[in-house]
Amino acid sequence: MSDDSADLARRALRDSGYSMKAAASATNYDLAYISRVLNRKQAPSPRLARALDDLVGAGGALADTVLNPDDASRVARSAKRPSRLDAGTVDALAGVLSAYRRLDDTAKPQSVLPATLTQIREVTRMLKGARGPHRDRLAEVGSEFIQFGGWMLAQVRQDAKAVKLLNDALDLADEIGNGTLAAQALNFKGYLARQQGRHQAVARWYYAAAHTPGAHPAQRLGDMLQAAAGMAELGEVDQALRVAEETERLSDEAASLPPPDTAYWLTPEFNRLNMGLCTLALGRYDEAVDHLTGGLAGLPEELRDAPWTWEHREALRKAVEAR
Repeated sequence: MSDDSADLARRALRDSGYSMKAAASATNYDLAYISRVLNRKQAPSPRLARALDDLVGAGGALADTVLNPDDASRVARSAKRPSRLDAGTVDALAGVLSAYRRLDDTAKPQSVLPATLTQIREVTRMLKGARGPHRDRLAEVGSEFIQFGGWMLAQVRQDAKAVKLLNDALDLADEIGNGTLAAQALNFKGYLARQQGRHQAVARWYYAAAHTPGAHPAQRLGDMLQAAAGMAELGEVDQALRVAEETERLSDEAASLPPPDTAYWLTPEFNRLNMGLCTLALGRYDEAVDHLTGGLAGLPEELRDAPWTWEHREALRKAVEAR
């Protein structure tokens, strides 16, 4: 288990109420072995990684942060000599990033953040020395990892650090001309502004995200709804209504396409949550209750209690009280 994976496992066990001794008992593994793994003195077997994953209910995400020996060796070689970056290294790092994203759906952000920041430092360092045909794809993984770190920091309200990472992710996305990644970084800036209660910035960043060249229709739909919510909070109701009406022509297009890999959660059900935020801000409380209730119920079971859903549950509470 890498240092990062060991840190994730320790924190996941703690959050689930397991000591090392209790984890050893629950998984039928020797306490000394688990201690060596979690203290970074021995690599785990795939079977142990899966057992710990099952124990904390991570749905495979925790186990998938552990690279197999071949991939671990490949990544180590590329880290040492990034000018010789190969496709297998990028594939392995993309797989780790996917696992981190899925872990965010089940674990506390505080528990995933330290390892995320370590991964960002390693990928960024590799990217600086990378050359050749695989460099741009590594930049895509890097931009996505960096903005994921910004998202995590925003959740725990380390705002200045979050903005720094999101700006870095945006610059990297622009460097390689990836509109979906650029739009997502701007979206996260809008999310942070909403946590800060800065409605003008909410409207600005979501509107900019919606109109970023290369943004996916599902991104544009959700971003325009959230921009309209920010405008409504500012009292610009007519403008908010015009922007919300524009989303009607996007709904069918967004629903007909699979979400982008970099924003896999942007399903029609998820965008009902964004519609709920918009109608709540417009004072349409019955509609808000309907959309927020339906959006939460439509999420996959493993996502329904994700920490990021708390904002929508609070919005639902406000809409119920106000109607």
